[in-house]
Amino acid sequence: MVSSAPHNPPFRAEHIGSLLRPPELLKARAEHEAGRLSAADLHKLEDELIRQAVASQEEIGLQSITDGEYRRGVFYADFICRGLGGASVYYESERMFFIDDAGNKIAVPLIEIHDRLCWRAPIHVDDFTFTQALTTQPVKITLPSPTIVYTAAGDHISKAAYPDRGVLRADVVDAYHQELHALASAGCRYLQLDEVPIALYCDVKRWEQMHRQESEARQMLFEVFPQLINDALAGRPPSLHIGMHLCRGNNQSGWISEGGYDPVAEMLFNEINVDSYFLEYDTARAGTFEPLRFVPKHKSVVLGIVSSKLPQVESKDDLKRRIDEAAKYIDLDQLALSPQCGFASTAPGNKLTFEQQTAKLRRIVEVAREVWG
Repeated sequence: MVSSAPHNPPFRAEHIGSLLRPPELLKARAEHEAGRLSAADLHKLEDELIRQAVASQEEIGLQSITDGEYRRGVFYADFICRGLGGASVYYESERMFFIDDAGNKIAVPLIEIHDRLCWRAPIHVDDFTFTQALTTQPVKITLPSPTIVYTAAGDHISKAAYPDRGVLRADVVDAYHQELHALASAGCRYLQLDEVPIALYCDVKRWEQMHRQESEARQMLFEVFPQLINDALAGRPPSLHIGMHLCRGNNQSGWISEGGYDPVAEMLFNEINVDSYFLEYDTARAGTFEPLRFVPKHKSVVLGIVSSKLPQVESKDDLKRRIDEAAKYIDLDQLALSPQCGFASTAPGNKLTFEQQTAKLRRIVEVAREVWG
C-alpha cells in the first residue's frame, strides 16, 4: 500500500469521489424514472455495483474508498433536493453551459428553491455505513460545498420561502452542522466538500466582470463565501478531516471556467478552515503552481494533474515532472496525487472507458509509491 504518513487522510494516491456508472445502472435508473422498476430493485442493484466498485478500488491500491456516487444523479442534487427538500433540478444551456474539447455546449444542472430547506434526518449516513461495511479502508464521503447550496439557485428562489437570503444562509449552516455530526457519529472521519463558486471566480472573464461590478461581487467572494463555509464547519467533530475540492466544471468531459488560483489563493488557503485541498491542475486552464506558496505548513494539497476528462493515460515521467514543479512552491511532503475531478460528476459520466479509468487510477497509485514511498 502507498505510505500515508503524514497524510492520513488525505492519502498519497487519491480520487475525487465519483466513478463512471455501469451501463446497467444507467439503464435501471431510467427504468425507475419511467415507473417500470421499483425503488427497492434499483437500490438492490446499486448495492451490488457499489460492492464491485469498492473491490476495484481496493485491488487498484487506493487507501480511501468511495461508493462512486452511484446513488446520485448530480453530485450535489441528492444532498439538496432529496436531503433538504424544497428544491429541484433544472437545466440551463443558454447563459451558462459546459464546453467540451470539441466545442459542444452541455447544459448545466442548477437548482430551483420553491420551499424552505430543512435537515430532517441524516442524508448520506446510510451511504457511508453501507460502504464502510464493505472495506477496512477509510470511506470518504463527498458533499457539495455550502456555497453551492447558497448560490446554485441564483434568482430561482421562492420569495415566499425566503424573503431574506439571511434565512437561507441560516438554514444552510444548520443543515451542515447536523449532517457533519451525524456522519461523525456513524464513524466517518473523512469528508470532502466539492467547491465550485470560488473556482468560477478564478475565470479571467468573471474576474474582470467582478471588478466592473465592484463591491457586491468582491464581498460575495472574499467575505460571504469564506464566512459561510467556516460557519457551516464550526463546531465540527475534531475526528473529521475535511478536504475541499476546487472544481471548474465537470460534465461529460466538459468544463465551465478557466483561470489560475492567483486571485483567491491567500483567502482560499488561509481563511477557510479546511484541512486539505484537492486542486485541479490537469491543463493550462488552471494556471501555474505559484499560488501554492500561500498554503500554510499544516495543510496539504492533492494535485489533480491526471485528467478525468481525457482518455489518454499520463506518463509517469510527466506526472513526476509536474510534481517537482509544484514542489518549488510547497514542501513535497505536503503533496499528494489525484485526478483533477471525478469521472462522473453527473450520471452520464466523462468520455472515457472503464479500462481507461482503471488505468489512470493505477497510474496515480504507481506514481505515488515511487515519489513518496
